[in-house]
Amino acid sequence: MGLMPVESALQTILNGVVLLGEEEVAIDQALGRALAKTVVAARTLPPWDNSAMDGYAVRSADATGPGVRLKIVARIFAGDRPNRPIGPGECARIMTGAPLPPGADAVLMQERTRADGEWVELLEAVAAKSTVRFAGEDTRQGEPLLPAGTPIGIPEAGLLWSQGLTRVTVHRRPRVAIASTGDELCPIGEEPGDRIFDTNSPSIAAAVRRAGAEPTLLGLAPDRLEEVKALFARGLGFDVLITSAGASVGERDFAKDALEAIGVQMEFWKVAIKPGKPLAVGHRGTTRVFGLPGNPTSSLVSFELFVRPALRAMQGLPAAQLPLGGRLATGLKKSAGLRHFVRATVELKEGELWATPLSTQSSGALTSAATATHLISAPPEVTALAAGDRITLIPVSWVG
Repeated sequence: MGLMPVESALQTILNGVVLLGEEEVAIDQALGRALAKTVVAARTLPPWDNSAMDGYAVRSADATGPGVRLKIVARIFAGDRPNRPIGPGECARIMTGAPLPPGADAVLMQERTRADGEWVELLEAVAAKSTVRFAGEDTRQGEPLLPAGTPIGIPEAGLLWSQGLTRVTVHRRPRVAIASTGDELCPIGEEPGDRIFDTNSPSIAAAVRRAGAEPTLLGLAPDRLEEVKALFARGLGFDVLITSAGASVGERDFAKDALEAIGVQMEFWKVAIKPGKPLAVGHRGTTRVFGLPGNPTSSLVSFELFVRPALRAMQGLPAAQLPLGGRLATGLKKSAGLRHFVRATVELKEGELWATPLSTQSSGALTSAATATHLISAPPEVTALAAGDRITLIPVSWVG
């Protein structure tokens, strides 16, 4: 297989995504997830016309201009029920959220009145419907409240709670198995000796959680084909299997061979990007498989561009971060033929985003990703970009 363009690679991945099944969860556990079913409003809210401000409920026919005096015949607080209508020449002192009394069709804010015992003098005229929140302005019983596919944020959760709901049906979280390979790696918590700590497994697990999925660490395998096969095989019952390292062309890079040996059908291998070119993608049955590069930053970038969108799409969520337009703060050189994803920090100046590439772009050093907030997407045909050039920026989810 040749190098696949990044757009084709992502489309191939998303074309193979299957929306996961449904589960009912508490609303506070549904944050960040997508509704699997349309929710219909059970209540009309507000249930009655009410005041949007503290002031006086009036008949607009009476409130014709400055100097008009109206008699205060009632005081209405939020939670009260008005016990008498408002007649000609009358008004009611009313608080925010309190229901309008019969006869009143507007509210005049208290700052635009002058109170005098049981009377109030208007400082301006009031039009009908002024400063009123009308019944059903928010929701109406029997009408769709939130359609299926809606991502649940805090306002959406509040809307559900306002209907008295405590649980909601969402798509379940993907179950993701994570496996790493390499003789040079040591699990965190052990004495490393001449080895280095395996940072990819916990880093990918953290990225999986941030994408709304549930990671399971399968562990490490040394660079021996049979042990790599055995480790990878344990991940085939999951929705997704992510492997780290061994996807390149070295003599002990066994990831691709091991995946094919356990029955994974490879969809593509190698993408025309830097970092992250050695990306293997395939499937066996309902398990989607991603073979990520071993270099820590390459692994994170590959996850961000290809795995995260797939995990979100499985949950019915928007797949990708929307790209942003910006400008380059300093010049940038690159090789032709590959799309480069350059780690950068971004600053807002005079209404535009200005991106500064990090001083090191080494794919083997996590310091080259630690402070990045965005990726600069530099096209394959470009070999140089000048300061001030317009660029495409992709926000990264690993920030913070």
